[in-house]
Amino acid sequence: MTRAKDMEMREKDKSGTGIKCLDIDDREYPDLLREIPDPPGRLYCLGNTALLKKETIAVVGSRKVTEYGERTAMKLGKILSEAGVAVVSGLARGVDSASHRGALEGEGGAIAVMGCGIDVCYPASNLKLWEKVRASGLLLSEYPPGTKAAKYMFPRRNRIISGLCRATVVVEAGIHSGSLITAELAAEQGRTVYAVPGNIDRVSSFGSNKLIRDGAVPLVLMTDVLEDMGFDSGRDDSDDKRYDQLGEDEKNIIRLISHGGEMTVDRICAELHMEPRTVNGIVTVLEMKGLLHVYMGRVFTEK
Repeated sequence: MTRAKDMEMREKDKSGTGIKCLDIDDREYPDLLREIPDPPGRLYCLGNTALLKKETIAVVGSRKVTEYGERTAMKLGKILSEAGVAVVSGLARGVDSASHRGALEGEGGAIAVMGCGIDVCYPASNLKLWEKVRASGLLLSEYPPGTKAAKYMFPRRNRIISGLCRATVVVEAGIHSGSLITAELAAEQGRTVYAVPGNIDRVSSFGSNKLIRDGAVPLVLMTDVLEDMGFDSGRDDSDDKRYDQLGEDEKNIIRLISHGGEMTVDRICAELHMEPRTVNGIVTVLEMKGLLHVYMGRVFTEK
C-alpha cells in the first residue's frame, strides 16, 4: 500500500471507519515490537490502540483444544486481564479464542493479531468474538485491510504475537502445533516462555510438555507469570470478598489447604470427615471461582 493511500486511510479514520495505520517510527508503535529482528514496518489497528502501551502477555495454544485446555486458557486470560495486563493471541479457534474471552472480562483487555486484514474475520465462526474484540479490545495486523487469509500468513504473524510481549504462555499444544512456532520465536526474541504442564499420555500436551523439557518455565499456578514478571495480580481484595461469600464447607476446605499448602482429596475427606463425592464437587466449584488449583491429584490454594 502506498504512502498516499495510508494518508487517505488516516483521513478516513477521522470519518469513522475506525482503522488506524501505525508506522514503525510513530510514537504509538509498540516499543517491544520495535526491538525484534524483523518488526513489521506498518501496523493496521481497529479498536483501542491505548492497549499497546499496557503490559502485555501472549497466551497461545492448539486449535483442537481439550476441555481442560480451554478452561485453563480462559481462566488465565481473565486473571491476567484483571491484573491490568493486555492479553495477546491470534483469534484462532481453541486456546486463542478462550484466552480472548477471558481477557475481555478484565481491565487489561484483549489484543488479537490477525493473519489477514483486520476487517476480515477468520475463521468466520469467530465473528461474534471478533466483534467483541473490536468493540472493547484491539484488532491488529501487518496486512492491509481487505487482505484474505492465506496459510503462510499465520506463521508469519506469530512473530508479532510474541514480539508484542515480555512473556508467552503456551497452554496446550500438540507436537506439530503452530503455537510452538510462537514459543520458538519468543525465545529467539529474548522473551520468557511458559508452558502449562499436561497429562503425559495426551497427544494435545506433547508439544507443551516438550517445551518444559527443553527449558520453558512450567506454569504451575495461574499467578506465577504475574509474580515472575513483577506484575501486581490485583486479586487480593476480590479474593477476600469471594471468601466472605463462601459456604461453611467451602471455607473449611480453603482453611485446611491454606494451612498445609497442598493436599489430596483423600486427605481432605479424612480431616473433615466428608464424603469424596462431596469434596470433589466443592473443590471443582472452588477451582472455577479461582480460589483453588488442582494439579496431579493435589489441591493447592491460588495464593
